[in-house]
Amino acid sequence: MKDRSVIRDGKEVIDTELAGIKKLHKVIDYSFDKAVRALANIKGRVIVTGVGKSGHIASKISSTMSSTGTPSQYCSPTDMSHGDLGVISKKDALIIISNSGNSNELVNLLEFAKKNSTLTIGITSNKKSELSKNVKICLIIPNAKEACSIGLAPTTSTTMALIVGDALCVSLMKRKRFKLSDYKKLHPGGTLGIQMLQVKDVMHTKHEIPIVSENANMKTVLIEMTRKSFGHVGVISNKNSLVGIITDGDLRRRINDDFFNFTAKEIMTRNPKLIDENELLTDTLSTMNKNKITCLFVINNKSKKKPIGIIHIHDCLRYAN
Repeated sequence: MKDRSVIRDGKEVIDTELAGIKKLHKVIDYSFDKAVRALANIKGRVIVTGVGKSGHIASKISSTMSSTGTPSQYCSPTDMSHGDLGVISKKDALIIISNSGNSNELVNLLEFAKKNSTLTIGITSNKKSELSKNVKICLIIPNAKEACSIGLAPTTSTTMALIVGDALCVSLMKRKRFKLSDYKKLHPGGTLGIQMLQVKDVMHTKHEIPIVSENANMKTVLIEMTRKSFGHVGVISNKNSLVGIITDGDLRRRINDDFFNFTAKEIMTRNPKLIDENELLTDTLSTMNKNKITCLFVINNKSKKKPIGIIHIHDCLRYAN
């Protein structure tokens, strides 16, 4: 039998945390702008640290930064106080997360950073804390009720710190003009890697592209279509621009006594649908399904309508499944 009180408790946690999250817009101010600009100019790494639950949040933020174009590393403040301070160089920046801002483990870390003129950014809810006073830039998280039943365990506060970290990461991505192609280089494997495959990663190129000229006769068209096995032939002008396509269906519909008297230009479908080489494979598959086509010729910005490849629906399905 369902216990409605458990369901109610779960929803109350979500409502409590959402109430805290709604206050977060206050954090996105001049200090946030200053932090993003400063981090974008860092030549080394961004070291992210925190005590206890904040340490877990710091680890996640560091991981997100590393995967979105900002070299980063998580390090425990306790480990740094016991010999690992050497991990910080003058080219690095230090982000310290602490809800109270007064954790004893941070004292040595702040002193070391100050002596070495290291850029320090604090994320805390305590404006009067030692952390707030000793970092160069401080992002103050609004006070909010913790979602736990006794109001003490870090819940809402850690969620808010995580969101502020995500805001820093995404803002840095945009400032650095971090693109999909950059993201792909850092995520080559797994499901995510497959989701980011682009047309240019799997398309058929060069001698594999079925191409004939406008004035090609039907014998040439048939041979080219049979040899390349796509069931399509692209028709190009004397300037090598794609002006039409011929499908195996087009050929069947035009077979009669005069069939071999036709030229490619006379039976082609003009202004065919094309695809850019940078399109995601998943989007390309959707385009094919929507338009009920099995092949697309590929172009890029430089070539305009000059075909640089061809992609078949089977190429998309091979990775989609």
